[in-house]
Amino acid sequence: MSLALLHTSPVHVPVFDALRDAHHPGLVVRHLVYKDLLDRAGVLGPDAVAGDVEALVSSAVADGATAVLCTCSTIGGVAESVGERLGIPVLRIDRPMAAAAVRGRRVTVLAAHHATLEPTRALIAEEAERAGQRDLEVRTVLVDGAWERFEAGDHDGYLDLVAAAADAVTDADVIVLAQVSMAGAVTRSVTRIPVLSSPRAGLDAAAGAAAR
Repeated sequence: MSLALLHTSPVHVPVFDALRDAHHPGLVVRHLVYKDLLDRAGVLGPDAVAGDVEALVSSAVADGATAVLCTCSTIGGVAESVGERLGIPVLRIDRPMAAAAVRGRRVTVLAAHHATLEPTRALIAEEAERAGQRDLEVRTVLVDGAWERFEAGDHDGYLDLVAAAADAVTDADVIVLAQVSMAGAVTRSVTRIPVLSSPRAGLDAAAGAAAR
């Protein structure tokens, strides 16, 4: 089985290699890193990169991938749609996390990049409808200054800001970290509210799809 991972930052490569080694040692992984997809989606909207995503997915499958995992929450919906059109298993990293989040009624979404907020809100609403959760309350928060830290390579400063934002939440049943890059903040946060991140659950789902 072979899984292609579509990233918009190279920092995700070692994260998923480590998760693969720990939990799916037989899984063959190929990393595709295209930062410009997020840059353009942030300015023009996710649909603007649909053609590029379709070309990358098609190429990955031609090269032997049995499934594709999009690790960028901003373009995850576009990637799923491409998979449906092509009849190829294309998964978005944050769907399992969203499915878990809607078990609570009050969900706070933290994001570092503005373009991630609306796709994540829409995904949670979709999972709430699927689960029959009718009275869900979703609040989105853009973590001030976090993306600038990430872009500057200040990984610790980035995660500290995200953790502080999580600790500042007081009126939620669950906190969702919308982006893969935020996952390390889970262990830095001291809040008693459950904080969900996407990498492990998303890779588990994708590994299952690749095996099928």
